[in-house]
Amino acid sequence: MSPTKKAYLQLHTSVVLWGFTAILGRLITLKEVPLVWYRVLITCLALICLPGVLKQVKTTPRKGALKLAGIGCLVCIHWVCFYGSIKYSNVSIALSCLATTSFMASIIEPLFNKKKIKLYELSLGLLIIPGIIIIVHVSELFVTGIILGLVSALFAAIFTVLNKMVIDDHHPQGMTFIELGSGFIFLSIIMPFYLHLFPGTNMHPGTGDWTYLIILGVCCTTLPFVLALHALKHLSAFASTLTVNLEPVYGILLAIPIFHENKDLDWMFYLGTGIILLAVFIHPLLKKRFGEKQVIELL
Repeated sequence: MSPTKKAYLQLHTSVVLWGFTAILGRLITLKEVPLVWYRVLITCLALICLPGVLKQVKTTPRKGALKLAGIGCLVCIHWVCFYGSIKYSNVSIALSCLATTSFMASIIEPLFNKKKIKLYELSLGLLIIPGIIIIVHVSELFVTGIILGLVSALFAAIFTVLNKMVIDDHHPQGMTFIELGSGFIFLSIIMPFYLHLFPGTNMHPGTGDWTYLIILGVCCTTLPFVLALHALKHLSAFASTLTVNLEPVYGILLAIPIFHENKDLDWMFYLGTGIILLAVFIHPLLKKRFGEKQVIELL
């Protein structure tokens, strides 16, 4: 199997596992910040059990570790916004908004790497906009959730691009531990301020919550996060985010039988979601047809 094919297999495995994260986020009764705090804590504890992780962390240069720490904070902000979107709306809306990550990555990646924008990638990103307009129009009761979902997508695009820029300098397991460990410290620092703004926030998971949190932290975070970083060594950030856009497909399909969300959303919502996800299937065809030929200069 070629490295590229193996990378796509790793990434698709991650996406299938990530498809359950939104479902678990809805099932867990904790609010978004405590939920993510427990998620990264459990993930870090799971990573410590992997052989060689602490050695990889110790051998990471200080400058590189600081970069990873910053990226880890962005990852946690993304998760907080994503679960906030679920809490303020529902799984389907949060996942549909997350699918805009590819559009944001098509702009952010060339800016960060000081390269030209590929016209077909930008066009695919623009294709997503009508889908978002339709979703916002038919889901006016969930505006807060939609905004949080779009902010979540923005941070997802940023940390994916940044991870792509540093992935070749680090081992995925050690890199993941530094990022999420730093994210845990970041959330621990802001937790008192969050609890002050939202007094009465429950910080104690119930029995059922612990089961879901362990599944979320180990099976749906540790494993797919490491697999995705391995895959990122051989894929562009844009190709990665387009593949990750399949996560809404799995999540929305799971949400229908579990939460019956189809009763709250009409056909217009699914039309908007379909437009967004169309970019996922068009991208490989356009990439094969145009490759690096069509680009536009950055302003």
